[in-house]
Order: sequence, then structure tokens, then C-alpha cells
Amino acid sequence: MFAERLTETRALARACLHGAIRDGGVLAEPMRYATGGGKGLRGFLVMESARLHGVGDARSVWPAAAIEAIHAYSLVHDDLPCMDNDDLRRGLPTVHKKWDEATAVLVGDALQSLAFELITNDAVGDARVGLVATLARAAGQVGMVHGQALDIAAETAADPLTLDEITTLQAGKTGALIRWSAEAGALLAGLDPKPMRDYAAALGLAFQIADDILDVEGDARAVGKAVGKDADAGKATFVSLLGLQAAKTRATELVEQACDALAPYGEDPETLREAARFVIQRDR
Repeated sequence: MFAERLTETRALARACLHGAIRDGGVLAEPMRYATGGGKGLRGFLVMESARLHGVGDARSVWPAAAIEAIHAYSLVHDDLPCMDNDDLRRGLPTVHKKWDEATAVLVGDALQSLAFELITNDAVGDARVGLVATLARAAGQVGMVHGQALDIAAETAADPLTLDEITTLQAGKTGALIRWSAEAGALLAGLDPKPMRDYAAALGLAFQIADDILDVEGDARAVGKAVGKDADAGKATFVSLLGLQAAKTRATELVEQACDALAPYGEDPETLREAARFVIQRDR
């Protein structure tokens, strides 16, 4: 059920996003390239949480496409030499490798702007202002970008980050967009997003721990990018601080917390429970 719905929502969100990229512009090809792969998990969370709250795909696809645009922009910029300096993303050359650094910066800028154009589409309805405001916070100086800034600062810090500091960092860098994605459906419906917020807080942390585990155990061909970089850089991660087995145990506990947070909805959100299990079972 989860795999089928993930495939469906990914296709819908990608078609919406690519349809909004203007043909003929010099950035059209690299923008579509940057948004052409990936799991589509954030868009899935938007659309499935919307379905759970009685909102149809025709409305939810617009914020789903928007969050995929924001996520793609963050990856394009994160891959740049001044940040993580990665040559591969999803098994393909990163945007700055296939084109150049200036193009990669502009592609990220354009995708970020496009996200807010998508989310203000008339089909979204009265929830547009609230979604714009919450997405701006989730993506910006107190959310994802803040987490990225903490990550860069940690690379030159005198002491490795503590477990609490890594948790705070990742709550911004990875968790903020995941939380927004899960809450968006309730916001579209004008309902209380707290259960979805609790679900996503646990899910986002489990997702990041799984990423740290993949950096240790993953196969570069499956992951689609270099692995082992954190250890080579002497970076503190959940695995380096907890140990591999304890990190796996913690990720499993967080998935259970995420599933428990959905209890107010009864059996209906089983697909979201499957999504939580997926994040620690994936190979990329």
C-alpha cells in the first residue's frame, strides 16, 4: 500500500512541479534535472496527510510539488564545493558538476522561488497564507537553513558536537521540512496538526539516524552518492556517539513513537505507519 501510494504521489507532484518550470528558459533543463529523481517522501507526506484529513489530491499536489522544489534546492546548494562538495547525487553528477557552480546556485534560487509560486495556486484555497508562512519558517533561518549553518560550523569547531547538539542540528536540517510536510494536510483542512507534528518529529529523527547508518553500512551504488564521508571527516554523528547497534535501536524506537502518534486516527493512517517503517529499512 505504501509503495503504491508513494509511486502515485511522486508522479503527481513531479508532473505538477515540472509543469510549472517554464520551457525555453536557460534554467529549465537543469531545474528539471535537479528535480527528476529521489524518493518523493516529502511530497508523499503532504498528500497522504491531506487524504487523512479529507483533502483530495487536486488540492494537495500543489504544496507537495512545492516541498519537493524546496528539498531539491537544498540538495543542489548542499552539494556545492563551498558546502558538502559532492560529485554525485542519486547516482548522477551533481548540478554543479554537470553544468557549473553559478548554474547550480541559480537553479537552487529558482526552485526556492518556484516553491512559493506553486503553493499560492488558486487550487490550494484559503490555506495558502498559512502554508506559505509555515513553509518559510521551516525552510529558513530557524529551520532547514539554520540546521545547515550549524552543520557547517561544526566542521571547524574545536570539539565534536554532543548528542543533544546533533539532535538540534538535524531537527532543523532534515526534520523541519519533514515536519512541515506531515502537518500540511491538517493545515489544508483547517484542523489541528499536533498529531502529525508528533509523528513527523519522531519520523524526521529516525530518517537522519538511518542516513548516518547508511553512511557507515550503505553501498555507494545503492545510496547514489559517496559513503563514509562523515567518518573520514571525523564528524560526530548518531552512529559515532551511540554506536552502530544503539543507533539502530534508537531509530526503531522512534519509528514506534511515530506510529503511536497516529493513534487518534485509528486504522486509517496505515500507509503513514508503513512510511515510518520504510525510513529505517531503505538502502538509499
